[in-house]
Amino acid sequence: MSDDWYYVHQFAVLAGFRLTVLANRLGCEDEFLLELHDGLIEGLACAIARVQSITALERQLANEPNEEGLAAFQLHGEKECFARFRITLLDDLEIDFDTYEYRVNGGEWHYALSADCGGIEISYPRLVALTDAELGTLAPIVRAIRSEAGIGISIARVVYD
Repeated sequence: MSDDWYYVHQFAVLAGFRLTVLANRLGCEDEFLLELHDGLIEGLACAIARVQSITALERQLANEPNEEGLAAFQLHGEKECFARFRITLLDDLEIDFDTYEYRVNGGEWHYALSADCGGIEISYPRLVALTDAELGTLAPIVRAIRSEAGIGISIARVVYD
């Protein structure tokens, strides 16, 4: 496939996966899995919107001369954003190793550094991915999205040791 049709292909693949997740959601009875399905549907819709934006900018550049270069600049930025696009369905963990702080799901920063008479301890939480058994019928769909669409999907929960 030529480079010219890459984003059209991505649009078709993402739209197909969104329909697959919607159909898979119909047979789901577990509330937790319903929330995961809804999050994945929303994430795929965001990815589709990003691809539509890219194709609109490509169409604009092909049809109209762009002397200032603004559309080309926007297109470059959209492509970079799509290349880094990621869907996070459960917990998101950010760690700042310089300040020994962490935060979960964009909340407040917490210190991982503690000190007492016994010494200094640094204890960060960690992300643990859900197993295929916990994901049920969503597991093969997520694997397929990761491999065919190249979209990163994180389905993990924070664990404090």
